[in-house]
Amino acid sequence: MPRRFLAAALAVAAITAGTTAAVAAPAPITTQNDISSSFADTFADPSVIQGRDGYWYAYATSDPLVAGGPFGLMHIARTKDFGSWEYLGTVFNDSTKPSWAAPGSFFWAPDIRYLGGRYVMYFTVTDTAANPGGDPAIGVATAPAPAGPWTATDAPVVTPKPDGNGGYFGTIDPAMLTAADGKRYLYYGGFYGGISVTELSADGLHAVGSPTQVTIGDRYEGAYAVYRDGWYYLMGSSMNCCAGPTAGYSVFAGRSKSPKGPFLDADGASLNESRVGGTTVITQNGNKWIGPGHHAFLTDAAGQDHIVYHAIDRGTPWLTDPFGINRRPMLIDRIDWIDGWPRTRAGLGPSDTPQPAPATGSGAGIDSTDPAGGLSGATRQAGDSLGGPTAVVRGVASTRQSAPGGSVRVDADVRLGSSFTTVLGGSVVATVSGSRVTVSADGRTASASLPADFDRSQWNKLSVQVVGNTVTARLSDAGLGDLYAEARLVVPGLKLKAAPVRWLGTAELDNLTVRAVADPVRRAAAVPQPGKVLAGDEFDAGLGSGWSWVRPDAKAVVADGKLSWPLQNTDLVGSGNNAGLLFHQVPAGERWIAETKLHLELGEGDIRNYQQAGMIAYRNDDDFARLGNVAIWRTRQTEYGRELVARPSDGATSYGGAAIGRSAPDLWMRLAYQRNAAGEHVYRAGTSVDGKKWTWGASWVLPAGEAPRVGIYAHGDFTGASPAPVATFDYLRFYESK
Repeated sequence: MPRRFLAAALAVAAITAGTTAAVAAPAPITTQNDISSSFADTFADPSVIQGRDGYWYAYATSDPLVAGGPFGLMHIARTKDFGSWEYLGTVFNDSTKPSWAAPGSFFWAPDIRYLGGRYVMYFTVTDTAANPGGDPAIGVATAPAPAGPWTATDAPVVTPKPDGNGGYFGTIDPAMLTAADGKRYLYYGGFYGGISVTELSADGLHAVGSPTQVTIGDRYEGAYAVYRDGWYYLMGSSMNCCAGPTAGYSVFAGRSKSPKGPFLDADGASLNESRVGGTTVITQNGNKWIGPGHHAFLTDAAGQDHIVYHAIDRGTPWLTDPFGINRRPMLIDRIDWIDGWPRTRAGLGPSDTPQPAPATGSGAGIDSTDPAGGLSGATRQAGDSLGGPTAVVRGVASTRQSAPGGSVRVDADVRLGSSFTTVLGGSVVATVSGSRVTVSADGRTASASLPADFDRSQWNKLSVQVVGNTVTARLSDAGLGDLYAEARLVVPGLKLKAAPVRWLGTAELDNLTVRAVADPVRRAAAVPQPGKVLAGDEFDAGLGSGWSWVRPDAKAVVADGKLSWPLQNTDLVGSGNNAGLLFHQVPAGERWIAETKLHLELGEGDIRNYQQAGMIAYRNDDDFARLGNVAIWRTRQTEYGRELVARPSDGATSYGGAAIGRSAPDLWMRLAYQRNAAGEHVYRAGTSVDGKKWTWGASWVLPAGEAPRVGIYAHGDFTGASPAPVATFDYLRFYESK
């Protein structure tokens, strides 16, 4: 930072002699999931953005909002505080929907952005007029305001991709990111074909060059990407979005130094290999919400990240009749960054009790909808069609009241002049000047380059923040994890004083907020821990009296301290209730952990549907939870599946699953059991590839009443190999649960 900038910034103190003490930010409010309940029963695949008018706008897939309602053309709602919502209608109508969409096509998974002075929405078109019958593509539309009117382009931004077999890959679920290299990227794709990323033209309306596949097929859809602390995080949803009461949808993440990957999880496993990786962002926890996924991120005025997603109430899973439309309302929860990874409520997962809402509004005496009134040295300018009055700074300005000390965040939509400087605490300086963003404090300086085509005359998002000893200044399109440049500086011993926020230079400000930064949560939530051994079998001899069978299999034998069991060409799902199951007596009590070590060679990359072995909690053939190391097409996954009777009138069953950890030939598995207040039986699953570091994941709830049996299994729809692979179990133990 040149000394002249620092000296000029500090000189602003002369105009603030009459400032008063800091004033608290608006009183917090709470929300309770689902947050869309006031206007809709379902609001799936949500995407969010803060408009220039200060409202937060949410967009959703075209499912009917209520039972019996007509299909929409994607939906729009808005809120000022996340506590009350207003439904605004649909994105398109029959006359404005894309002309290239086939009649009867659905419009799914909107992704909202702001760039180049307009709002841009990407979305899935399930069928195009060019190849009627199911050739999904990615559409794009623009609007001058977040509520529209929306104008679709005359062609897809990503065209359908033939699979070579007469069909088409899953070109669905778009998510855009502006990256530090000055380019725009679009992530898209799903289980059939994997997620890919393509570069976009500067206006975001056209794909450029060849796409790069970043996740393997059969595992991820619903991409969303954010940049944080030097890393690009790619998140995707996995498994069953829409299996009603057995939906096990969950969100996982990988990260890379490049927006094009490769993306690796916290254990170094790739999202694009057969033994697929992924670090859990959100999964179900045993409360009312199951299948949380297809999400978006937002950062509130206090710098706290939040995940917006849909989930299913396991008690009311259907919007229509069973096996019809799933009821997927919109939920929101806090994101904590634990050891560099995004975790929902530090790993606790979806909330079903009141939670602090995202922070909106400002402290320091500022009305974010009319910021000039809280500033000295700024002038009020009449608002345009998108918002209320703005504050114009030409020269020097400051808040009339002090910002808090210790930590503070200043956030605003800005149109920048040639140079604009923000001063926090009288000593921390952030400047956007020329082609650089620079931060300085205590004689230290850090800077970052802006893209060559950065347009400072358009509205962009500027955030300047001090948390502890770390200073950041970030310019982005709309504060949705994207960026043009971020300067980050660590200053040992930095202690920010309470003082007015000061500015010098030239800029127009809107949606200005000044707030203390939310206290970060840095420790993961507690997970089940085993205590002393209560029961079990080390397989030192034949099966003892504690074991019992359903459909005995004589090929399962105990020898050399292991139980070896060739995979049966059988299954439990649907009507295929012909698999052998081996159960062990469980310990008394309402909390314990069952554990086994499994060796199963499933190969890599080839199709072996659905060879598997693992642990099971079982009431009967149509009511069970099954944790397995399983081959799913070309992937190898750890699936925690659930089957139950979803339509009692005819006994029709529903099956779905969640993924937990990574598959390996040697895999340790745990089921942590507890009984909840309603007397239901809750089983949370965990896996490990070394027996030491455990990944805990989803919980399934089985009905109250007699406790399910717990044991092991080894089967598949068909083996796909000759001879059948052999599942080898080293032991089955039951521990007390701490």
